[in-house]
Amino acid sequence: MKINGFVDLVWQLTRREIIGRYRGSFLGIGWSFANPLLMLALYTFVFSGIFKTKWPGAHSGSDLMFAINLFTGLIVINMLAEVAGRATTLIISNSNYVKRVIFPLEALSFVNVLSATFHAAVSLVLLLVFKFFATGNLSLSIVSIPILWIPLLIFSIGLSLLLSALGVFIRDTAMFVNIGVSLMLFLSPVFFPASAYPEQWRPLLNMNPLVGMIEQMRAISILGEWPSFSMLVGPAMFSVIFTYCSWRCFKKARRAFADVL
Repeated sequence: MKINGFVDLVWQLTRREIIGRYRGSFLGIGWSFANPLLMLALYTFVFSGIFKTKWPGAHSGSDLMFAINLFTGLIVINMLAEVAGRATTLIISNSNYVKRVIFPLEALSFVNVLSATFHAAVSLVLLLVFKFFATGNLSLSIVSIPILWIPLLIFSIGLSLLLSALGVFIRDTAMFVNIGVSLMLFLSPVFFPASAYPEQWRPLLNMNPLVGMIEQMRAISILGEWPSFSMLVGPAMFSVIFTYCSWRCFKKARRAFADVL
């Protein structure tokens, strides 16, 4: 399939996926805004209203900063968790495409990632609006957020390709992914800054590629700093290599999909 045809296919499937997810519901696609808005309101009420929690090292005196910092990390984690969670059954739930030789099954992973990116983008917009009302300002540095997300999006495509192939042969993959997502949530600097890692464990925990992503997201959207492009080179190279290897594995595994399904 030519690249133009592939892009058009991915676009149409992504559009159908996003609209179809909310078809028949009362709010429709409005739920993509309502869900993160309700979660942000909940975090604000619990951590700012009940626990009166302060974000370590925050310069702002706003009681809302803990919820804002927390939600920033959750946007990254939730995006990756959505991709990984749906990837495990991506081929199984679309088994009618497997025997169609002309259908590029790789497109399903692109659709999976773009759908999750759409919901992450909605959450990010709500975060920036909330941050503006909480602090009264937004920095010009927020325009660099798409650049920061490029390595994560590339990595997510590779992760979706790998997990979707494994999910065909190992049905327990979904269970392992659920455990992995929980570990990722609590070992990544979501509920705390990376500086809070214990000194003896810091070198090991900092090997988590999401650490730099989450910390730079906070630096850009909350502190108004510009991203460190030197820190993007390593993750970008790793993401490209990982995705290429995942694609090669997916291509080899595809030959046996029809026999298993």
